[in-house]
Amino acid sequence: MPSDAVRDAAPVNSAAVDATQVELVGVRKEFGKTVAIAGADLTVGDGELFALLGPSGSGKTTVLRLIAGFERPTAGVVKLGGLDVTGLPARRRDVNTVFQEYALFPHMTVGQNVEYGLKVRGVPRTERRRRTADALDMVQLTEYAPRRPSRLSGGQRQRVALARALVGRPRVLLLDEPLGALDLKLRERMQVELKAIQREVGITFVIVTHDQDEALSLCDRLAVLNDGRIEQVGRAREVYENPANRFVADFVGTSNVLDGAAAEEILGRAGTFVVRPERIGVFAQGTDAVSGVRAVEATVSEVIYAGATTRITARTTRGVNLTATVLTASSKWLPPDLHHGSAITLAWPDKAVYALSSNEE
Repeated sequence: MPSDAVRDAAPVNSAAVDATQVELVGVRKEFGKTVAIAGADLTVGDGELFALLGPSGSGKTTVLRLIAGFERPTAGVVKLGGLDVTGLPARRRDVNTVFQEYALFPHMTVGQNVEYGLKVRGVPRTERRRRTADALDMVQLTEYAPRRPSRLSGGQRQRVALARALVGRPRVLLLDEPLGALDLKLRERMQVELKAIQREVGITFVIVTHDQDEALSLCDRLAVLNDGRIEQVGRAREVYENPANRFVADFVGTSNVLDGAAAEEILGRAGTFVVRPERIGVFAQGTDAVSGVRAVEATVSEVIYAGATTRITARTTRGVNLTATVLTASSKWLPPDLHHGSAITLAWPDKAVYALSSNEE
């Protein structure tokens, strides 16, 4: 029978227990009088690439730390693979974490950094060298094994951190703003690589990010957090196209929110509604409406060129501000010489209007 010390050091392997890899049940976390997480319920399936999305201070990193075991919940249960791990220390959970800073050992080579965790766990040298080589091959850094981290680019260091986390073969990999320190073009490239790596290894990834585009493009599903509460959980397209409330509509992408008098005047309906800017077309003044399409007259307030897209803000004759986003390549169909003060028609299909829950306005 293993000793207490061995039992305490060995991670709990949840692989064969349950296809649900991460589950939070009524989890609450308080720091003194501050409520960081106010009763979270969340399920992440086996092999999912899942995002925790929210602004700074929303509680997303706290959720990640609760899953990892770096924090203990004030109330509620944390499960991994169906097993209650609420009281287990981080070292006994079958998860690894990649931090934004990467935390690589500067005095070690890339290969030694990746191998370090296996060495600490007592994995035989031949086995850990083989697994290190496999992990570096997975992130396409085999030839960099002899180098020190200081001789790598930001994207390469990020991949070393991934390899070091994956070499231990965890069931869940937690990533805290893993691409936040990279410039835009490198971040976009690493999003593609990260998704490919996750697909290849097939384990559950849970990513913390405040970048809506990153969450939507990377993940199978996402949870939107605000002020310690989970506002909505769903597939990226579902959350974007059917926001549960005004916060989600405003935070995930850009929205035209119509409520009160604006909803009555523009839509002829009472309630709170969302129309995404890319669903609004811009036409010459007086363009006739067709069946199933809502059209309103407006005056251009601003035209903002953003490369692939052009954003047009306008004020309707009834005093409602609306934003439309059109592909720049299609600008030849826009009214000519569009500028501040131009008279235009804005139009969108009725099916592009999404109603927010009346109790969530």
